[in-house]
Amino acid sequence: QVQLVESGGGLVQAGGSLRLSCVASGRTSSSYAMGWCRQAPGKEREFIGYISRSGGSTYYGDSVKGRFTISRDNAKNTVYLQMNSLKTEDTAVYYCAVNVGPGEYGYWGQGTQVTVSS
Repeated sequence: QVQLVESGGGLVQAGGSLRLSCVASGRTSSSYAMGWCRQAPGKEREFIGYISRSGGSTYYGDSVKGRFTISRDNAKNTVYLQMNSLKTEDTAVYYCAVNVGPGEYGYWGQGTQVTVSS
């Protein structure tokens, strides 16, 4: 099994940037492709993006494409989410997860809150 812990959330003004981290323990994260999702109050969980095991392939949801970047450092068992040009609608709890199958994610972390103010 793998345990995931997200960090790096906080309060930022619109147009600003944040970098979230997701540290894996247990089985090393390099064994897995990973993803990021978010959930805003009263809304369903939204897929943000995916990164392959090597980091050589990434994919993003339309709402964040061109603004967010996922990367990973397998030596540190860490996956990152760099968020630029933040908008108020990016306010949500952000989660990382293991890609356990085609389009499926599991082993969710506890999440980290991101709040973007106008």
